Amino acid sequence: MILKKIKNPYLRYSVIALLGLICIGILFITSVYTGLWGKLPSKEELTSLKYQQASEVYSADSVLIGKYYLLDRQPIAYAEFPKHLTEALVAIEDERFYDHSGIDYKSMLRVAFKSILLRDKSSGGGSTISQQLAKKLYPRTKSGTLNLAVSKIKEMFIARKLESIYNKEEILSYYLNQVSFGDNTFGIESASLKFFNKHTKNLSIPEAATLVGMLKATYGYNPRVFPEKSKGRRNLVMQAMHTNNYIDQKLKDSLIKTPLELDYRDFNYNDGVAPYFREEVRKQLLKWVKDKNDAGSDLNIYTSGLKIYTTLDYKMQVLAEEAMQEHMKGLQSSFEKSYGKNAPWLTNKSIINKAIKQSLPYKKLKELGLAEAQILDSLNKKKTMTLSNWDKDSTLQASTIDSIKHYSKFLNIGSLALDPENGEVKVWIGGIDFKQYKYDHISQSKRQVGSTFKPIVYTTALEQGIGPCTYFSAEEVEYKNLKQWSPSNTGSKDETFLNYSMKEALSNSVNTVAVKVLEKAGIPNTIAQAKKMGITAELPNLPSLALGTAEVKISELATAYTSYVNNGKHSTPILIKHITNSKDSIMESFKPTTSKEPAFSPETNMIMIELMKATINTGTAARIRNSYKLTNDIAGKTGTTQNNKDAWFVGVTPKLVSVTWVGLDNHEIGFKSTGLGQGANAALPAFALLLQKMNKNSDFDYITKAKFKKPTDAVLQSLDCQPSKKDGFLKRLFKNPNKKKSKDFKSN
Repeated sequence: MILKKIKNPYLRYSVIALLGLICIGILFITSVYTGLWGKLPSKEELTSLKYQQASEVYSADSVLIGKYYLLDRQPIAYAEFPKHLTEALVAIEDERFYDHSGIDYKSMLRVAFKSILLRDKSSGGGSTISQQLAKKLYPRTKSGTLNLAVSKIKEMFIARKLESIYNKEEILSYYLNQVSFGDNTFGIESASLKFFNKHTKNLSIPEAATLVGMLKATYGYNPRVFPEKSKGRRNLVMQAMHTNNYIDQKLKDSLIKTPLELDYRDFNYNDGVAPYFREEVRKQLLKWVKDKNDAGSDLNIYTSGLKIYTTLDYKMQVLAEEAMQEHMKGLQSSFEKSYGKNAPWLTNKSIINKAIKQSLPYKKLKELGLAEAQILDSLNKKKTMTLSNWDKDSTLQASTIDSIKHYSKFLNIGSLALDPENGEVKVWIGGIDFKQYKYDHISQSKRQVGSTFKPIVYTTALEQGIGPCTYFSAEEVEYKNLKQWSPSNTGSKDETFLNYSMKEALSNSVNTVAVKVLEKAGIPNTIAQAKKMGITAELPNLPSLALGTAEVKISELATAYTSYVNNGKHSTPILIKHITNSKDSIMESFKPTTSKEPAFSPETNMIMIELMKATINTGTAARIRNSYKLTNDIAGKTGTTQNNKDAWFVGVTPKLVSVTWVGLDNHEIGFKSTGLGQGANAALPAFALLLQKMNKNSDFDYITKAKFKKPTDAVLQSLDCQPSKKDGFLKRLFKNPNKKKSKDFKSN
């Protein structure tokens, strides 16, 4: 009837067209609502929203040292949002947030008018925070104009549902915990920790404005990548806060002048503090989760928001990594200079070919079925690459084979420090660079331990009733029943007529005496003693055991040495104290494992500490006193293996046991000389530099100022003898110094 009254045909047709469009629009919206374009989430589904949460790893001193995640997110409660954070968000993203019920129709009309009629591309999207949350919860999967329209309408319906279920504070909480802030970071807490190294509750107004400003374009306004653009966006957010009466003009003007200062922390798998430690924790956590899930749980270390509280001392780890880098940089330089242009990684074809064939690029090409010539041709092609060095990285034209040669020259390290009382790991350095060398020399590597095994031999001797003032000839002996094996001592000192007390022989690491002590103590007894002290590796039933030919993990050697400062009881290394859920409710605690029975008597314990103190004071590790000027109570042992392949140092204090190994991953290459590759030069400095740094920090006084127990008068009396003595006149008279003594080794 109304249409008939319209006389003008053009106007009539226009009204009909408009009504048609309205009907089509209503039908289209109805079709979206009824699910013809995909089912909308129900209220029940929206009521039980869940995040994928990163699992967090904390040091013993409550520092967040790493995360395991698919999405780096750490949800927090609304109460932890500072007021100016939510004000900044509302001011720039949705200024009528508290007045609408999920859809801001006024804003939508403004955007439609500017976009369609005025062609203003900067008009914005008109989406409320609730609509943006809907978009984050149910991301758009299809492109195109029609699909965009469907998605927009869906988001409007979801936003209305969200507003009917949650109050405004809950909407803001879900939004700020859900959104991406770039750099693979999700949620405000993770972003706050990454960009400013502080919790959300401690963000200043400019810092909060910076993070909120990123939401418009997480890459374009990333303060790490584009600091000036980010600062401009930050200031725009604070201007919006002023416009909406959240801050006054004077404060706004003052804050805009503040510089943009980041304290960026990347929780990347390869980077950050203690990457080898975090990887070992991850492996242990995976096993724990598997056991829990086998028992009926539904956990995932990457999405369940677990919190793993470890034993690591953050401050000590940082100092240990600094000490390692200082020492290894200089040692690497000396190592390369010692070989010069004839270095085996450059000239030895056999070593180079083995390194190539063991490399991942070679293996991948081999799996593709390529012939040897094709593989080598591919690996020899030059391209632009960056090669890491201790001083600075170099970018150059190089082939994959050039890269393999380059990285095969680097010395590596494994360094572990434990609390001897409970085995809690305080420092864990599995290598020089986790990005380049994933192999962990603490948890994975077994190397010959050299002279660091000698204290176990001497401990066995003491337990067998051999006194510390028993003298052993330093004369070199050829053992007939061992294929004329003839262990010798380093240095040029004539020891043909010399006899050492056990104290002197151990402190100066005399090989010939160690073998004779082993002979007298008995190989089976020594192996049994090592087992009592926590070494589980298979030990060779051979006289060379005295010289450390056994291959043992760093962690096992450290375990054995904890016996000396834990009343004879060894403590097994422990990395995790307890695991909680995302709300910090403890799911499981892990107790230290300490042996029930002591491995040796209190008298043996005191004597061995005195013997190893002599190693530090006057023996092979005397540079701790002479060069590094350390006055702490320290016992210890150096170790160097055959052909200078492995350098060791074990540092023992009343409250800390530290084991350090240095060498090359390629067993075929050793140090050029003993002077460079001995434990006192290649391994000891990492410990000495760490202790120097700890001495300067009062937080470590409980370690650095601790004193060993004073030995009893009886023990001191048993050690009261001359360090060495010469053979008597008659013995010297009838001994030919030019003829090596020959005898059978007596196995017990």
